[in-house]
Amino acid sequence: MNTDKTTPAHLNWAVLGTGVIANEMAAALKSMGHGLYAVGNRTHEKAVAFAEKYGVEKVYDSFEEMFTDPKVDVIYITTPHNTHYGFMKKALENGKHVLAEKSVTLNSRELEEMAALAEKKGLVLAEAMTIWHMPVYKKLWEMAEGGKLGKVQMITANFGSFKEYNMSNRFFNMDLAGGALLDIGVYAISAVRSFMKSQPDQVLSQMRPAPTGADEQASILLMNKDGQMAAIALSLHSKQPKRIVISCEKAYIEIMEYPRAAKAVIVDAETGAREEIEAGETAKALRYEMEDMEAAVLQGRTELMKLSHSRDVMAIMTQLRKEWGMKYPGEVW
Repeated sequence: MNTDKTTPAHLNWAVLGTGVIANEMAAALKSMGHGLYAVGNRTHEKAVAFAEKYGVEKVYDSFEEMFTDPKVDVIYITTPHNTHYGFMKKALENGKHVLAEKSVTLNSRELEEMAALAEKKGLVLAEAMTIWHMPVYKKLWEMAEGGKLGKVQMITANFGSFKEYNMSNRFFNMDLAGGALLDIGVYAISAVRSFMKSQPDQVLSQMRPAPTGADEQASILLMNKDGQMAAIALSLHSKQPKRIVISCEKAYIEIMEYPRAAKAVIVDAETGAREEIEAGETAKALRYEMEDMEAAVLQGRTELMKLSHSRDVMAIMTQLRKEWGMKYPGEVW
C-alpha cells in the first residue's frame, strides 16, 4: 500500500485479469480523470496488449508481483470466481485493499475468513456488486425506507440468459465454478436483500442441474423475521426479462434491466398513477463502483461497499448449494 502520509487525491489501482470487466474498469478510471496504474495476467502478452490499449503504467512480468508492489493501493480482481479467495488472501496479506468481481468468493467460509483478515489489517474488502452503487437503487432505497410507500411486503426477481449448451464454457463448467446461482443469481439475491429490513432466515428452493452438475435453472423462495418475502427465478438456458418488482403496502416499484438499471417506475396501489424515477447512467456502472470504493478507502465511508449485505447474500447461496449437494472441485465449505 502507498505509504505516503498525505491523503492522496486518488488511489493507485491495479487490475488482475484482462477480460471484459477489466476493459470496462480501465475505461471508467480514465473517465474519472486518472489512469490505471498496473495490470497483471497469467498470459503476459495479453497484459502487454491491454496496457498499450489503455496507457497503463506498469505491466508485471509475473502477475504475482502485483501483490507486493508498494505503489499499489487497491487491486480489482476480475478473474473467475474460484480464483478469488487465493488472490484476495495474497492481496490483503500484503496490505492491499480489494474489490473483487461477483461472486466475491465461492462460499461463506471463504468470505468470512477474508472479511476477518481485512478487518485485522485495517483494509477495505468489497464485492463489485453493481446494485450497491447505481444511483437509481440508492434513490429507491431512500424512498422505500422513508415510509411513503408503506412496508415492503413481497419482492419478485427474474434473471434469465440463454447460453449455448456448451458444457465446457464457464457458465456450465464446475471446474470454473459455473452455474446460474453464482453468475446471475447473485444479482437477484443482492437486489432482494437490499430492499429487505433483515436477512432472510427461511429459504426454500428447487434446482435443475445441467449435465455437468452445475445449476442450470432454479427457483428460490425467501422470508425474513419481518415477514417480508421474495420469489426468484433463474435460468442459464432460457431468456427472461431482467425485472424486479418490489411490492409495498401503498405502491409497487418496477425495475427493468437490472442490475445496471438507470430508471424505475412506481405505481400507486390505489390510483394506478405512475411515477418514473431516473438516476445515473447504465454506461457508468463501473465508475460508480470505483468512486464508492475510493470514498470507502480515502474517506472511511466503508458503508458504501455494503460488505454486510454481500455476506448475507453469500450465506444464502452457500446454504442453497449445500442443500443441492453442489460442491465445486476442491472446494472447502
